Amino acid sequence: MTVPEGVVWAIFLLPVAAMLAITFGTKPYPRLSGYVTIGAVGLAWLFALWTLGAVIHSGGRPLDFATYHWLRIGTDNQVLRNLGGPNLDLTVGLRIDGLSAIMLVIVTSISLFVQVYSQGYMHGDGGYSRYYAYMSLFTAAMLGLVIVNSIIFVYVFWELVGLGSYLLIGFWFQKESAANAAKKAFLTTRLGDIGFLLGILLIWTKTDTFNIPLLQSLAQQHQISQGVITLFALGLFAGAIGKSAQFPLHVWLPDAMEGPTPVSALIHAATMVAAGVYLVARMFPVFQASSEAMHTVAYIGGFTAIFAASMAMVMTDIKRVLAYSTISQLGYMMLALGVGGYVAAIFHLLTHAFFKALLFLGSGSVNHATGTFDMRKMGGLRRLMPVTYATFLVGALSLSGVVPFAGFWSKDEILANAWGDNKLLWAVAMAVVFMTAFYTFRAVFLTFEGQYRGGEPAEHGAVHDAQGRAPHESPLVMALPLLVLAVPAALIGFVNVPTHGTEALAHLLEGALPAQAAGAIRHDSFNIALAALSTLLALLGIGLAYAVYEAKAVRAEDLRKVWGPVATLVERKYYMDELYERVAVRDGLYRGVCAAAQWFDTHVVDFSVNGAGSLTRRSGDALRWLQSGSVQAYGTVGFAGLVAAAFLMLVLLER
Repeated sequence: MTVPEGVVWAIFLLPVAAMLAITFGTKPYPRLSGYVTIGAVGLAWLFALWTLGAVIHSGGRPLDFATYHWLRIGTDNQVLRNLGGPNLDLTVGLRIDGLSAIMLVIVTSISLFVQVYSQGYMHGDGGYSRYYAYMSLFTAAMLGLVIVNSIIFVYVFWELVGLGSYLLIGFWFQKESAANAAKKAFLTTRLGDIGFLLGILLIWTKTDTFNIPLLQSLAQQHQISQGVITLFALGLFAGAIGKSAQFPLHVWLPDAMEGPTPVSALIHAATMVAAGVYLVARMFPVFQASSEAMHTVAYIGGFTAIFAASMAMVMTDIKRVLAYSTISQLGYMMLALGVGGYVAAIFHLLTHAFFKALLFLGSGSVNHATGTFDMRKMGGLRRLMPVTYATFLVGALSLSGVVPFAGFWSKDEILANAWGDNKLLWAVAMAVVFMTAFYTFRAVFLTFEGQYRGGEPAEHGAVHDAQGRAPHESPLVMALPLLVLAVPAALIGFVNVPTHGTEALAHLLEGALPAQAAGAIRHDSFNIALAALSTLLALLGIGLAYAVYEAKAVRAEDLRKVWGPVATLVERKYYMDELYERVAVRDGLYRGVCAAAQWFDTHVVDFSVNGAGSLTRRSGDALRWLQSGSVQAYGTVGFAGLVAAAFLMLVLLER
């Protein structure tokens, strides 16, 4: 079974064509714009499945296609080469291996479900066609990032993903909060992208190549100095920290909830935040060559996991609970990569994509009915919205890691890898298991159990008590994607049920690595004791959530009083927003940098320019007398020059 190169290109180009068709053709016809995007992404999904089948048929062996020259500078010019001028040969090609094939299926699958769901959620919105054009761009950028074999083109698509997220987070730009959230996301992720770009420039100056397979081989064969490899890996990880919202650049992701809920589902499940984990996994052989980089990834991932989980435990907005959950789960994946659990990290990325998309779309369904994301205004929806409740419960059980749901298998593989490498990080990961189960079922009980607490008027035509009618189940166009997503959220973990390190997914993913790198990844067998302990912790977390928010055996207000200042600290998100916005932006670093730039502009740039002009003017004044028009003066100067020349000749002749 083979796949033509044109099919792989089509996976990327179909969403691009949809964006162009909407922009220049179907924009006045909103429903048609939706159908165009759904059709394009649906066809791309079929091609992605074909591509995955071809990689499986090849035994995991990468499929390399033709490489095309994009830009050449100096490579064909002998004069430039002799002078040591620039020598840049920028090429682009496609490389499909187990990792990229799995990512293609994840991105197209989640995008397809989100586009279908959006037809109901965005119904009646004035920017309907614009929404689908942005969604097509966003999907195309992520697909392009996955299939190219050049790190510089990964960076190009990386930035296009950032552009797409900016447009979608700020989709309702007339709302100040949405516009601010879009700017915050764009600027925060740019900080990490600076490190990414510097890393790319560094490695090019040392290797003269952007080719990913070649860079992987050079790193594994130790043909690049240890210092350069470490700096390159840390530069890549800086970009991943920004895109995957790892500490300390996590602050943008909760505010990104200002965008439409389907956008949140796509960002959190399959595109932007997944890009950071994908980048570290794609360049995993480079990270393997630097123990410092691996430790950095592991510890930042572990800290982010528990740090974000603590904030998810106190949020009252259901989308923000899920947002902090995403940050925490991405930390889990980074932790796994840092301890050598390459397969475990991608396995969790796969399962997380489906159950987190399901949870976000479920929160959108609830909002569609109640007009709010505030869980304190919900309650009692289990009877009113049975489909949403049942599917949300499946996602919650998977996220909590309850056997046999998908999240259980991937989470426990990460725990087994951490146990075999770093007991401290394992303990952190186990604590996160309990916290995850607690905050997830806190959301379930507050949203779906008890009595309905009234909601509030919706911005998008939701029907609820405030308008005289009770909430009701979402229309089929929204409910059907929930039902379909519930299946992989429950069962997709079985594609890699751990036995003795010979899982199908592991075999497929290892083919994406050089032989030496594949031989060094962790293969910890399924540990029944660890799995039982993690399951017990998850059940204890669910039990505590039940006792507090359903049985009312303990009042949440009493717990808050016990924790006191700690509760305030967590509710204020550890004052990280204040640190960035007041100290770093308004009162500190930003003003300091601006003041320094202003001083440099005034005293260095302006002084240099004005000084050069003044010197030129004064020189002209000093020499102006030479152009006086006086014949006698000209004769005097000429005669003086003649005398000076004669004197020099006499001196030289004497010698």
